Amino acid sequence: MEAWRRILANSIVKPKDLAERLGVDVKKIEAIVGDYPMRITPTVLGTIKETGDAIWKQVVPDIAEMDDFDAEDDPLEEDLMSPVPHLVHRYPDRVLLMVTNQCPIYCRFCTRKRLVGKPGFLKKGELDQAIAYLRAHTEVRDVILSGGDPLLLPDHLLERILKALRTIPHLELVRLGSRVPGTLPERITPELCAIVKKYHPIYMNLHFNHPDELTPAVKKACGMLADAGVPLGAQTVLLKGVNDDPEIMKRLMHQLLLARIKPYYLYQADLTKGTNHFRTTVETGLNIIKSLQGHTSGMAIPHFVIDAPGGGGKIPLLPGDYMVHMDADGVLLKNYEGKAFHYPQPKLGATRELPMVSAGPSLNACSNGEHDDL
Repeated sequence: MEAWRRILANSIVKPKDLAERLGVDVKKIEAIVGDYPMRITPTVLGTIKETGDAIWKQVVPDIAEMDDFDAEDDPLEEDLMSPVPHLVHRYPDRVLLMVTNQCPIYCRFCTRKRLVGKPGFLKKGELDQAIAYLRAHTEVRDVILSGGDPLLLPDHLLERILKALRTIPHLELVRLGSRVPGTLPERITPELCAIVKKYHPIYMNLHFNHPDELTPAVKKACGMLADAGVPLGAQTVLLKGVNDDPEIMKRLMHQLLLARIKPYYLYQADLTKGTNHFRTTVETGLNIIKSLQGHTSGMAIPHFVIDAPGGGGKIPLLPGDYMVHMDADGVLLKNYEGKAFHYPQPKLGATRELPMVSAGPSLNACSNGEHDDL
């Protein structure tokens, strides 16, 4: 058995084992895991510092999960946008292909709590259906492998999927969404990296919510993927009591960049049944983005989005009114310090655009014509 499989097999999945390791009430845990399975890898268990900390909240079952059973199982209506099994076609040029229901850990806030934990991988007949659909839909240029977690597939099954996808001429990009590098770093092996390199361009969006998750072993695993030519992005969920603090979020973004991962999305938590206790106000997310804007590099600032209930897709939000006014003459802008600047519109028939000029001393503006992203 491969080393990563042995480590995964040592994960905590039973309430009595969790009670022994962390001293929780076994009866309360038993009341939850029947509906919402539990799995905590040794890596994640090792990053828990104290009861109720940011890592604990993400993985240890909480009786609050049983409090909002009136919420939707599938608030994003993925099941209604699934023309063939396991494939979701919401956006014009890209699809989501869910290849397994298994994850290295079962996040307590998961959007797919209705699905995760069920056994089995994508069957060959189901893969054939998905490939046939993609071959027939030439508008699709991008497929995201998700689940569950695609990196929990054995190497030969993952390669079977990648190889099949690469037989489709119009399919340009393959992306994988994964929690594995941060929770089961031993899965990132030279053999896996060699497989991935054969089917480029492949991108990965990794899931991190707190800076403590980026241990030396996790950073090493991410470095192996980066060295294999995989551009890495990070998706973060805004979670009450976990990362709903500007300083924690800034530390997370900086640690991601140190691990060669570009912050990509900051998600407002979805309206999924069993997860309501994690939701913050939308203003909380906007204030976090505002606290980052101008106070760290643009590379460290993710897009803050709400995945709209009812299948509306991701909607980006920006804090404040950076554009105060716009007309044919120019645009009045405010920067992160509240200072105002006027940017002139190009004149019709002009051969070049005019340089940026200050909105005037009354607006406390200064301009030197430079706009390097530092």
